[in-house]
Amino acid sequence: MWMKPDRLALLHEVADVVAAAFAEVRDFGPSGGRDGQYALDLVADEAALAVLRRAGVGILSEESGFEPGSTGEVVVIDPIDGSTNASRGVPYFATSLCLLDGDGPAVALVANQAGGERYWAVRGGGAWRDGVAIRPSSCTSVGSAIVGLNGLPPRPLGYAQCRVLGAVALDLCLVASGVLDGYIDCVADAHGGWDFMGGLLICQEAGAAIADLHGRDLVVRAHADRRTPVAAATPELLEALLAERR
Repeated sequence: MWMKPDRLALLHEVADVVAAAFAEVRDFGPSGGRDGQYALDLVADEAALAVLRRAGVGILSEESGFEPGSTGEVVVIDPIDGSTNASRGVPYFATSLCLLDGDGPAVALVANQAGGERYWAVRGGGAWRDGVAIRPSSCTSVGSAIVGLNGLPPRPLGYAQCRVLGAVALDLCLVASGVLDGYIDCVADAHGGWDFMGGLLICQEAGAAIADLHGRDLVVRAHADRRTPVAAATPELLEALLAERR
C-alpha cells in the first residue's frame, strides 16, 4: 500500500528530471508532430515518462497519450505547461502533475520551471508553496478582482484588472495563493486535464473555488476530454465570474 508522501516525492522527482532535461534543450522550434507542440515538449515528456514508468503508475500525458500502469493510479501530466512561453523565453511555464486514485485527485504538484517555486497539495492536507501554507484572497466582488485570463473575453467582464500570462496551471496556483483573485478561461473547451488538474487540487486544498463553465466534472481521465475552468478566491466571486463569463 502506497503512502501519499511517497507519491508527492515521486512528483517532485518528475519535476526535477524535467528541469534537468529542459536545461539541455537547444531546439526551441516546433516538433513537427502536431500544431502547438514544440521539440522541448517531447524532450520534457521523455524525461518524465522514464520516472513514471519505473513507478508503475498509469500515465495520461498531453504529449504521449495514455499508458496503463500496475498500481491503479494515474498521473496526469503536462511536462511543459506554457510551452509557447518556454519557446520564446517568457519566464512563466511549469510542469503540472496530478495523481489520481480511485477517489479522484490525491496528490498534485505544479513546478514553475522558470522561477523555481513549487506548489503542491495532498488530499486533506492543505496546499503549499515551497513548504509554506497558502490561502486565497478574500475577494468577493468582480469589480475589485484582479484576474488571470486565457484568451480574449467576448465582452468586458467587469473585473478591476486582468493578466494574460500563458500557463493555466500556474495561473490557478496564483489564485490558490492569493496573488490573483480569479481566473477565467475565455476560450471554449481549450484545456485538457493535464492543464488544470494539478491546479484544481491545489485550489481546493487552499480553500479557493473552481468549476467548469458548463458545470461538468473537472476530473477527467480521457485524452480527448476538454473543459473551460473558472476559479476564484471565494464561492461568491466564483458565481459572479461564471455569470459574467456565460
